[in-house]
Amino acid sequence: GGSCLCIGAQNSDMLGAALHNGMLGNILEMDDVDKRAVLHAAPSIMPAALAATQQYNRSPRAFLEAIISGYETTIRIGRAVGPGHYAYWHNTATCGVFGAAAAACVLIPGADMVSALGLAGTQSSGLWQTRHEPQSMAKQLHTAHAAHAGLLSAQLSARGFMGPRTILEGEQGFFAAMCPGANPKDVVADMEGWAIHQTSTKPYPACRHTHSAIDAALALYAHGIDISEPVSVETYSDATKFCDRPNPQTVIEAKFSLQHVIAVVLQRGQIGFDDFEQDARDDKTTAGIRNRIQLTMAPDLERKYPAHYGSRVRVGEHMMTITDALGDPENPMSEQEIIAKAKVLLQRGGLDARAAEMVCSATLALSEGGDMDDYVEALTWKA
Repeated sequence: GGSCLCIGAQNSDMLGAALHNGMLGNILEMDDVDKRAVLHAAPSIMPAALAATQQYNRSPRAFLEAIISGYETTIRIGRAVGPGHYAYWHNTATCGVFGAAAAACVLIPGADMVSALGLAGTQSSGLWQTRHEPQSMAKQLHTAHAAHAGLLSAQLSARGFMGPRTILEGEQGFFAAMCPGANPKDVVADMEGWAIHQTSTKPYPACRHTHSAIDAALALYAHGIDISEPVSVETYSDATKFCDRPNPQTVIEAKFSLQHVIAVVLQRGQIGFDDFEQDARDDKTTAGIRNRIQLTMAPDLERKYPAHYGSRVRVGEHMMTITDALGDPENPMSEQEIIAKAKVLLQRGGLDARAAEMVCSATLALSEGGDMDDYVEALTWKA
């Protein structure tokens, strides 16, 4: 037991709550993205910040400042790791542990940021082998561990437990050991803007590498196309590496299948949670389109990545190229669209419409003098 919120479960102690809530943020594949860092900041930072805020009775302002600190840390380190890291390591987790520690340091009295980051870095982990095995749940453990380890690191630092000061740039540190081709100077590059303002918001419950192709297919559907004609998708190499799955066998495989999402959109002109379930995967028309889609890497789109996650979709003689997907800073969702998305996710998680509205209202109130107890109560409310 304990006093810290575990969403959908019995409350726990601070570290237990961070571990539990850290499992949840990535499950539906709707978490935000930093394109250049190729990671999702929220799933590790938010659980650590919420647990520490409750444990130490901190204010809404401190909670929000901690989140911003976590985002800045995670994203800046993520932008420095280089593409060699992402080939094997899950940036969301390996960099998220630093952000969780930084967020917690804002909230825990006496925490030492340098030691906490050093302790967090020595626990950085998360291998991509999990994506090759459909039944593996390790991807959720990655974010949970990052939240837990980052929070633990900050807590230990407050008690005088010291970590290595040069964990990032040291000769046997994070960049040297895990990041071939890293550019450590990128951690402190472009300091005039906040990284949290440069994140992308996902409108569709699928891997972000599929989203520009989804947008292109939606545009073609609206134009009017014949789905019996040849279909091709061109995109950048990471998208082909992670999302070339013509015959997805599970929900998560379908979310990481360019062929599946394009087949669904070209048929229906939309895509939602139910389109990844077994009935949708087994649909004969969908399967027929999936198996006809030609997926290739386009050099022009590869050159623009990761600044731009572009795709080109062709159906017969019709073609659409999308350089920046809906939700990117260059093509942002409106505040109303983001709130609507939040309500859909909350109701997908089991809340009714009234409860979802309460969570959104309590969240928006935090920056305007709202109360942390009201926020936690809204998250605790059950339909």
